[in-house]
Amino acid sequence: MLIKQPAKTATVIPLRPSLVLKASERKWGRAVMKLGFNILPSLIFRAQARLGLSATHLAVLLQIADYWWEKERNPYPGTTALGERLSLSPRQVRRHIADLEKAGLVQRIERRAAHRGKLTNHYDLTGLVEKLKKLEPEFREVQEARKKLSRRGGLLSKA
Repeated sequence: MLIKQPAKTATVIPLRPSLVLKASERKWGRAVMKLGFNILPSLIFRAQARLGLSATHLAVLLQIADYWWEKERNPYPGTTALGERLSLSPRQVRRHIADLEKAGLVQRIERRAAHRGKLTNHYDLTGLVEKLKKLEPEFREVQEARKKLSRRGGLLSKA
């Protein structure tokens, strides 16, 4: 009987935080970086129009993402805190989050305390992640085509 071996997959090599931090410290300064940082894919910015995000929607989304430190733990900032960061009222923040939810980028998950009091919502960003994954091949193609065009001789040169 043949035993099927599992397919080998690519190994992800984690970034060495100390090197990343040092490069960032050279760019932004140690004191600034000590206050914290967030890693976001550039595709969020490049695909802003394709995702249908206004500048304010993007700002709200990025503020929520700033609270998302671990994949397994959804962020749960309050609308007051988000509003203070963005110079918006909590009501305006809720309206923008509702728009993001309609667009399928964010899902609000209500939280309640044991005594039935309302807590800040959790925000599931799986919709955003999935939409970015779907857009990635198209953006990668465009990026590769630009690289070919920028090579000496353009598209007609031999690789």
